[in-house]
Amino acid sequence: MAVIVYLDASVLVALFTIDLFSVRAATMLATQLPELLVSDFAAAEFASAVSRRVRTRNLTVEEARSAFTSFDAWLGRIAQRVDSTPQDIAAAASYLRRLDLNLRTPDAINIAIADRLGATLATFDDGMATAANNLGVAVAPL
Repeated sequence: MAVIVYLDASVLVALFTIDLFSVRAATMLATQLPELLVSDFAAAEFASAVSRRVRTRNLTVEEARSAFTSFDAWLGRIAQRVDSTPQDIAAAASYLRRLDLNLRTPDAINIAIADRLGATLATFDDGMATAANNLGVAVAPL
């Protein structure tokens, strides 16, 4: 049985742009061959991160368009897109009320989606990974 892995935006950005973590992200996908899940929320975060890189002049408009085109094609061929739910938002809100976790709202939502799907979370965000582990959500070694 294949491992089910939920990719957050940090991994998606690394896969589709030149990033500090690009090699690690590509290696994980090439060596582990997991079943990949990407939520509508993570896809929106990816778009936001790419757009922000254009505004900060870390990507050209052409590079951003190429990243979007590659992502869309990859998502149609390789990964399964999943929708976030109101239950994900409710779970995220409960995580945020835990005062022992250091979570931002987007991280809490991604953790909640991965948890609902029974997936291992793939992220390069160390704080998010720590919170996920504390919540009992498996985190992929990257």
